[in-house]
Amino acid sequence: MKRKKVLALALASTMLVAMMGCGNTSESNNSGASENEGAADLTSYEDIILGEDFTDLEATITMFNNRTDLDSDDYGGVTWKEYLAAFNEVYPNITVKITTDTNYADDALTHLQSGDYETIMGIPAIDSADFSTYFISYGDLETMSKQINYADEKMYQQEVYGVPFTATTQGIVYNKKVFADAGITETPKTPDEFIDALKQIKENTDAIPLYTNYAAGWTMGVWDMYTGVSATGDEEYANQKLLHTKDPFKDYGDNTHPYSVYKILYDAVAEGLTEDDYTTTDWEGCKGMMNNGEIACMVLGSWAVPQMKAAGPNVDDIGYMAFPITIDGKQYAKAGADYCFGINVNAPTDEQQAALVFVKWMAEESGYSYNEDGLPVATKNTETKLSFDGVDFIDDAPSIDGEEDLLNELNAESELNVNNGGDRKIQELIEHASIGDMTFDEIMDSWNQLWTDAQDVCGAEIQY
Repeated sequence: MKRKKVLALALASTMLVAMMGCGNTSESNNSGASENEGAADLTSYEDIILGEDFTDLEATITMFNNRTDLDSDDYGGVTWKEYLAAFNEVYPNITVKITTDTNYADDALTHLQSGDYETIMGIPAIDSADFSTYFISYGDLETMSKQINYADEKMYQQEVYGVPFTATTQGIVYNKKVFADAGITETPKTPDEFIDALKQIKENTDAIPLYTNYAAGWTMGVWDMYTGVSATGDEEYANQKLLHTKDPFKDYGDNTHPYSVYKILYDAVAEGLTEDDYTTTDWEGCKGMMNNGEIACMVLGSWAVPQMKAAGPNVDDIGYMAFPITIDGKQYAKAGADYCFGINVNAPTDEQQAALVFVKWMAEESGYSYNEDGLPVATKNTETKLSFDGVDFIDDAPSIDGEEDLLNELNAESELNVNNGGDRKIQELIEHASIGDMTFDEIMDSWNQLWTDAQDVCGAEIQY
């Protein structure tokens, strides 16, 4: 299989370099790695030479993450077992024990709050100011930006606390055969074209046009991710302008901005273009349904593509399209880090060092990003299977200094949780669309009022 071959090549490369050349033991503090006992002795991420340094290091570390599918031998791609086997070919004395969780976003917070958490974990939704309470710094932003892309994703006061293993973009995974059978010859580029395509699919095939994944919950929050770059073409919108925009959920009248993103979902449900009973959707089951043509499309990040391909024999039928919004004749897609992995600030120094080695190996040598149809993480790597013809990839600009946690404050006050696990509001949108008890504009008006009230309470000045 091509994906596994890449892993083997990465391993061979690491071995060539080599030939050439968790228990928490201290109390949490707020100052990060600089005051962790022995932290000064750590060799930094930047200075570690993979395949050469620490090949004799003995340590046992733990990692907590959300990729339950990589636990299964039936997964069509590279599994955790295979990654660990490849890693141990180079680092035989570093034992990595991996735990995964389908309810990761919530349970990761519970782990942190308990004070008893893994050596390595995907950083959940916590305030940026709290990064150093839980995780060591990998280095300053200037230094880390030379090592990895998306270094500012989990950055606070110019220190980087998280490293991703892959980066993704936001679009729509779809079954190319179903679209072709429905008579659709070009991927839709506007909300109207997309709804028309769903209608064609319903009329001309037996497939579910758009699968909502309502019951999974976390899949609902994915819709928020399209309200920034994909809907505006503006890298400053999500983390800067949204915070200071009056009525951000209003109709801009040009099929752009958050209004148009959410309206696609509302209209699809209201017009019967989704599954018959949204309460019975099945996240694991939908992968095979997509692969065999029972589902036409789902709104999910590019990370979902290899999972749909691995769910059945029809690998070539699975495609990925840009989200159907066009700004001044151009389409945009957000390119950003998937979960960024932090290292426990309280772990013993030898475990932190082993964790630094493992994180760097996963990000730069494992082939993980390529295998998962992701965008490159390491600056030295450029290979990717992911591309959108004629679409510009843009990453969200970071928050303005001093406003790193303002979005979290607005989300908490408004309870809208935009780009912060806001699955319940999207579920409610589906419910209202199905029942017909609230119009879409009534829902958006209520969200605007909640946001306005939150801006007032949090002192967010209106600038736009």
